[in-house]
Amino acid sequence: MDDTEQLLKQVAGRARSSPQERYRASGTSTAPLPAPLDTEGPRRAEAVLGFALPPLLAALYTRVADGGFGPGHGLLPLERAVGEYASMRGSAWRWPEGVLPIADFGCAMRACVDCRSDSAQVLLFEPNSGDPGLAWFIESPGLADWLRGWLDGTAWFSEESGAGEEWDLEMTPWAEFRSRA
Repeated sequence: MDDTEQLLKQVAGRARSSPQERYRASGTSTAPLPAPLDTEGPRRAEAVLGFALPPLLAALYTRVADGGFGPGHGLLPLERAVGEYASMRGSAWRWPEGVLPIADFGCAMRACVDCRSDSAQVLLFEPNSGDPGLAWFIESPGLADWLRGWLDGTAWFSEESGAGEEWDLEMTPWAEFRSRA
């Protein structure tokens, strides 16, 4: 079993065994994990978006569930992520092409995957300063690393880590924003 297969197995296991995380994501303790998408789901999304989804992201949607698990309030359902991308591309935020929002952290903050980067870099959109040029940060060098941080509780957004509260967390600004917007 390769690293990606092992990671998908771990994510699926945690997603299926963590109803408290689904409660935070949905607000109801009885929210079932959504069914995975069929293989056409990511293809339809890609046709609308105009770019390919990273293979690991597509596999999460087709092999684990159509959102509802993971960091923050959980991965967005793919259709919602596509809708948010389209909406933000037309907004005053100068949303970069190829950067798909995938998770909601509350307070308008989103985890986003740079679908144009080789590693599927995960970015944090934190708009609370009100300045588009100050809203983008590198959250993780890749989607696989981001998921591992969630699984092992070491990422800043993990309740287990305390990094977001106890440490003076400094996020690295995403320098590429100005050239991609």
